[in-house]
Amino acid sequence: MRHVAAVLLLLWSAATPAAEDAAGIIKAAIDHWRDVSSYARFDMTIHRPDWERTMSMRVWTRGSKESLVRVVAPAKDAGNGTLLLDKEMWSYNPKVNRVIKIPSSMMNQSWMGSDFSNNDLARAADLIDQYRHRLLGTEAHEGRKVYVIESVPLEAAPVVWGREVVKVRDDYLLMEHAFYDQADVLVKRLMTLEVRTLGGKAVAARERMQRADAPNEWTEVVTREAEFGLSLPPHMFTLTHLRNPRD
Repeated sequence: MRHVAAVLLLLWSAATPAAEDAAGIIKAAIDHWRDVSSYARFDMTIHRPDWERTMSMRVWTRGSKESLVRVVAPAKDAGNGTLLLDKEMWSYNPKVNRVIKIPSSMMNQSWMGSDFSNNDLARAADLIDQYRHRLLGTEAHEGRKVYVIESVPLEAAPVVWGREVVKVRDDYLLMEHAFYDQADVLVKRLMTLEVRTLGGKAVAARERMQRADAPNEWTEVVTREAEFGLSLPPHMFTLTHLRNPRD
């Protein structure tokens, strides 16, 4: 899963970039979470003024282009899955036993009814490849430096945002990610609300995606377990495994 933020959200670093290297900081933040491979178990809560629902999920990633998300609870949603291979996305619904490829026209639609879009999961690499990055300044969080970076899409980039502002802590934790439309109006913001050590590294253990025009509506992702640098089987990121899991 690429994010989600990550649904999810939600997507790791070999070299330490210089503080002034905004593009390097962005890449390191993505590499920090994904690592060479990863596994995580998390709960996603969708909150609305008159209702709330929570789904428990498992996610596996390998590199920057392979992700698999599977719902494990509640029972009525268990088995639903999402597979990401590079920029292509498929979903599986066990009730109809059908794998559906998500067309590009639907990438901006909600992922599993949440405040994350399909695009939020699939576009982690785009932030590296399709944007120019500029260090705006620094802030502080719990005694650590936080880099504030403005990311503006390249002229021909196939993206919907006018610009994005990303805040990355000096240990490469993504603390905030704000999305602005073409009129430079804030549309939504992903915020890290809790940091924990999981799988031997500090991770964003509780994140909230919230639309700017709906303060009482949000989606939270709480990571319960995480492991990194795993040896994953070759069949993990395939359409066959999406339909018939063997994990």
